[in-house]
Amino acid sequence: MARASRSSVSKWRYCQPSYYLKRPQRLALLFIAFVCCSLFVWDRQTLTREHELEDLKNTHGDALGKIKFPKKEVPEDPIEIERRQKVKEAMIHAWSSYEQYAWGQDELQPQSKNGVNSFGGLGATVIDSLDTLYIMGLEEQFQKAREWIANSLDFNKDYEASVFETTIRVVGGLLSAYDLSNDQVFLDKAKDIADRLLPAWDTPSGIPYNIINLAHGRPHNPGWTGGESILADSGTEQLEFIALSQRTGDPKYQQKVENVIAQINKTFPDDGLFPIYISPQRGKSKYHNLWCYGEMWEKSMKGLLSLIRRTTPLSFTYICEKNGDSLSDKMDELACFAPGMLALGSSGYGPDGSQKFKSLAEELAWTCYNFYQSTPTKLAGENYFFHSGQTYQEWGWNIFQAFEKNSRIESGYVGLKDVNTGVKDNMMQSFFLAETLKYLYFLFSPPSVISLDEWVFNTEAHPLKIVARNDAGIVGKSDGNNILMTRFRGRKEGRSG
Repeated sequence: MARASRSSVSKWRYCQPSYYLKRPQRLALLFIAFVCCSLFVWDRQTLTREHELEDLKNTHGDALGKIKFPKKEVPEDPIEIERRQKVKEAMIHAWSSYEQYAWGQDELQPQSKNGVNSFGGLGATVIDSLDTLYIMGLEEQFQKAREWIANSLDFNKDYEASVFETTIRVVGGLLSAYDLSNDQVFLDKAKDIADRLLPAWDTPSGIPYNIINLAHGRPHNPGWTGGESILADSGTEQLEFIALSQRTGDPKYQQKVENVIAQINKTFPDDGLFPIYISPQRGKSKYHNLWCYGEMWEKSMKGLLSLIRRTTPLSFTYICEKNGDSLSDKMDELACFAPGMLALGSSGYGPDGSQKFKSLAEELAWTCYNFYQSTPTKLAGENYFFHSGQTYQEWGWNIFQAFEKNSRIESGYVGLKDVNTGVKDNMMQSFFLAETLKYLYFLFSPPSVISLDEWVFNTEAHPLKIVARNDAGIVGKSDGNNILMTRFRGRKEGRSG
């Protein structure tokens, strides 16, 4: 694999970071990848040990507890234990700051030490943090969050909600908490918010609108899209709604979101690359239950490969942006989910094809790591423009240390307005607790903590239990007997039913 040497990191002249850290819409050209796999960027192979552990000792009191492994006992790497504990401590700092200054509100503003309802007062940070708290074994904090959700969370808000953000954060977060804990309150709340979102799919084509009022309905699209829907939004909402049908036994959620893929498949581009927007008025509203995800994936991957470029002389691999017939040598940091996506997707090919995509994943991961290494703060900017050794765990540890150095303050964590000067903003985004800290925690944990053979991650990094597909949309009503439960530290883990 051609890639830059470590010594070349300091000579990173071939890209320039933008100045602001934002969270724009996901890349529409890769929407089909969102449907076919999670945005999980934890490379399972890099976490595989030469030997399986028999009994991981709960040295630091985290959620690893008493987990059953094959018989041979091998001590866990003490460095990984220490690093995992540091990430857990970061989560405790972030959560306790939120509890103290912004409890019940959507997000914490750490510098001014107050909360803000950036998602209409849905308790976004509480819901986004549920599975992270559970997985890390923070039982007291989890129970406090659970009580707030049971007694105080109200979705009857006169609020124009993003269907996409509400789906990945709220529906996904609640379903993940349900799958982990088997607590019915989370499933009931997930159904409540999903029912409020569902009218967004009532369009002539079945392509959903992107905005809906949670109290009154009235779905619509934002004015700046010209009345069209954002394809990356519409193609990223399948996992949560299919999971909801599986757990409730009600097929309506699955039917709505799978119809979106059927409609898009009718006009699948020859080059496998999709536009940013799609009209909710086009197509027919007839449901189609069967289509080949594999063929759609392979066609999209051919399109993706046509966008791959490499710089000289350092040979950094990146994904171009396509606008009409022109290509731009620009790659967003948000596209760094692609290495994990490709690594997971490579399993569907034969040996040669599998190795090709694994190698591409490694090259793109190296580029993404250097996004972080190229700035004085060691944190990545929003996008980079290109001009013509270590393990992944070490990369992750370096990035975590940069967060600790530049983003941690006494009252939580903040983003950076400028990754070159380190100027801080005044927001602790809920996804920092849902995604960033959780993935870092996994990076230093045995792969069995959350097995990729049994769980799939949504766009917001919420793990959902994999359930066998049923084309009728019903897997069986949730009665507590079809969920694999991951218990808090020291408790029994097993499958019932």
